[in-house]
Amino acid sequence: MAAEVVGAAPGAGPGAPADGEGQLAEDRAAWAAGPLAAAQARGERREAFWTPSGLPILPCYTPLDVAPGRHRARVGLPGQPPYTRGLRANGYRGRPWSIRQYAGYGTGAETSRRFRFLLAEGQTGLSLAFDLPTQMGLDSDDARSRGEVGRLGVAVDTVDDLAGCFEGIPIGAVSTSMTINAPAAVLVAMYAVAAEAQGVEPAQLQGTVQNDVLKEYVARGTYIFPPRPSLRLAADLVCWCARSAPRFNPISVSGYHLREAGSTAVQEMAFALANACAYVDAVRERGLAVDDFAPRLSWIFNTHSHLFEEVAKFRALRRIWCALMRDRYGARDPASWQLRTHTQTGGSVLTAQEPLTNIVRAAYQALAAVLGGVQSLALSCYDEALGIPSEAAQLLAVRTQQVLLEETGAADTADPLAGSYVIEALTDQLEARALALLGEVEARGGAVACIESGWMQGEIQEEAVRAERELATGERRVVGLNVAVARGGGGAATSDFRVDPAIEPQQRARLRQARADRAAGPVTDALGRLEAAARDPGADLMPPILEAVRRRATVGEVCRVLALVFGRYRAPAVI
Repeated sequence: MAAEVVGAAPGAGPGAPADGEGQLAEDRAAWAAGPLAAAQARGERREAFWTPSGLPILPCYTPLDVAPGRHRARVGLPGQPPYTRGLRANGYRGRPWSIRQYAGYGTGAETSRRFRFLLAEGQTGLSLAFDLPTQMGLDSDDARSRGEVGRLGVAVDTVDDLAGCFEGIPIGAVSTSMTINAPAAVLVAMYAVAAEAQGVEPAQLQGTVQNDVLKEYVARGTYIFPPRPSLRLAADLVCWCARSAPRFNPISVSGYHLREAGSTAVQEMAFALANACAYVDAVRERGLAVDDFAPRLSWIFNTHSHLFEEVAKFRALRRIWCALMRDRYGARDPASWQLRTHTQTGGSVLTAQEPLTNIVRAAYQALAAVLGGVQSLALSCYDEALGIPSEAAQLLAVRTQQVLLEETGAADTADPLAGSYVIEALTDQLEARALALLGEVEARGGAVACIESGWMQGEIQEEAVRAERELATGERRVVGLNVAVARGGGGAATSDFRVDPAIEPQQRARLRQARADRAAGPVTDALGRLEAAARDPGADLMPPILEAVRRRATVGEVCRVLALVFGRYRAPAVI
């Protein structure tokens, strides 16, 4: 029993002990049979210890659990391939991560006020949330939008609504991240037109658009068109940015939402990587060389509460992506090999019970992200399980990051946990398991085929069900939920922030006025040219989208024309 517990972790691949390790192997065997066996006989907190992804956690790690001779080729130094230890030689000492809290609600005016508050308190980048109708390509006066306008993010119908989010904020001086997917091309076009009104050319734009529509079919459900025409739209946006907005990241491949839907860390890694390969293939098919766009590909991943698994995840991801870009795609620019990622702490692991405990969760998750070497970070706020985060909760999220940066020492040296036996062993195991799952996706025809068949969705749903079962049985322990539950509920709901219900009728009135003020003929003509381009498989869709937006076509009007050609997606039944 003891020998099984302390043996090399599955997937670590240490092989035979190297010279000088024979004595260590003997010492560990004696320890397992003696002191460890006696301690285990006296009892342990639980029967077995595993990460949330199912990786076994040993009671002790030694060099025997790390593959011999691996350091130079597979770990190396910070700022050097394969980037296991981070993208910069000096870590955060020269350039800290970007503090980028997710915000946006109501109208552009309300969102602008919240942005200016966060910037004044030390936030270093903007992250824009759109309401559900905008994410679904619907206008605010669409019957399907009723009750959702401005609720989960800002309502954007026309370019003027988006411009309102940046009232008093110079677009050319800030980096803006936009969480939008199915209609991403439309919203980036609006952002470019809004910037032009401030005298900012597309080449000056800084920021990121998510534009990862493939994960919508798997995790979030804010899709409009079927996967293949959606992939075409995403690729056209990547190509436009490469040509016209080279400082703007045209896609942020998301593992975050896969994890929120219930995936393990391994599935988060593998499925996000599979989706990224689909985008790279689609853009290359349009004639763009990989080094012309790969340096501007970016990522967003989740961070949950198992500190060591999360740190190892980011290290393994960088190593896998470097190998994929260099060896599979033949990228020659080292910038193409670098996986640059934003991360947000887990929203799905926050509890409505004892909401103040979420402050502790988010802080430790943020620490894991920093120790893992991410480039940008946002914390899910402690009251987010109750509604739109309050101003006080968002301020605390910013302060948490500032404490991490200024007071803990976590940002003072690059990859501070490197060489830890447990970190290196978990990095190897996560890499091996993610690559195996990525291979299965490819054997099934790639990401799009796995989405169309419903296989990828089903795999994540199975894990989500397993996690819920473990919560119910207490096998997965969550403080305040099924362990250490406070008497009397453990604290009141702390967020009373609500969107003013008057915003919806006001937004609808604003939309009516916008339609009345514009010249109808040019809008109709521009939408007609967009439809013609959509019917031509070889046409680039960005120029007609930009023209339509400049003519004050709405998000809903543009998406309606595209849906006329592409159709609307209906999800397959997942058993």
